[in-house]
Amino acid sequence: MDEIQSQEIPKVAALETPARAAFFRKTYTHLALAVLLFVVVEIIFFNIPAVMDLAMSLTQGSLWLIMLGGFMLVTSYAERMAMKTHDKNLQYIGLLVYVIAEAFIFIPLLFIAIVYAGEGGFMIVNQAAIITLSLFLGLSAIVFITKKDFSFLKSALTIGGFIALGLIVAGILFGFNLGLLFSVGMVVLAGGSILYQTSNMIHKYEEDQYVAASLGLFASLMLLFWYVLSILNSD
Repeated sequence: MDEIQSQEIPKVAALETPARAAFFRKTYTHLALAVLLFVVVEIIFFNIPAVMDLAMSLTQGSLWLIMLGGFMLVTSYAERMAMKTHDKNLQYIGLLVYVIAEAFIFIPLLFIAIVYAGEGGFMIVNQAAIITLSLFLGLSAIVFITKKDFSFLKSALTIGGFIALGLIVAGILFGFNLGLLFSVGMVVLAGGSILYQTSNMIHKYEEDQYVAASLGLFASLMLLFWYVLSILNSD
């Protein structure tokens, strides 16, 4: 039954040009709205002392592992919700939950950038946002121009993700700084993820899965933003 149902809904790559363009428009509109929602939620969080205190307290020692583990669980839940093809409510719930989780986990990093950097803090955040957007647009253009299927990156991204997670856990447990080289490596990993997710948007998703596609792109975009901001914070 599932196989028959899947065949009834064409992949984006098989759609006629107007329908395919409509899918891309919906996907990137939802991506832009997710970014806007992230900014709004972040501003709200920064104005709630209890939320700020909780987020900052979770950066201490092994508590960061709890925060990281919770974020991974939320991410898994959100992705499952967003992939519910025929239930738009669940798709939107998944995207909303993921955006809120991203806003919460970003609190410490943005706090360091804005507060510790003093007057130049907002400039650092703006620079990171511009660099991130430029890289995202450039990598997305590569996929659209070459029309290449980057699904072959899945194995490398999975292995790289596990290695990165292992290094993060080891750094927390043994108290060593991963340093600038690690952040640069994560920028490369995030770049690969953008290529992969953009390719998936064209070759993997079905016509009514634009919310799920936008979540995948948003996740890759925020990963890139995190490590670009981390690099600028280290200067």
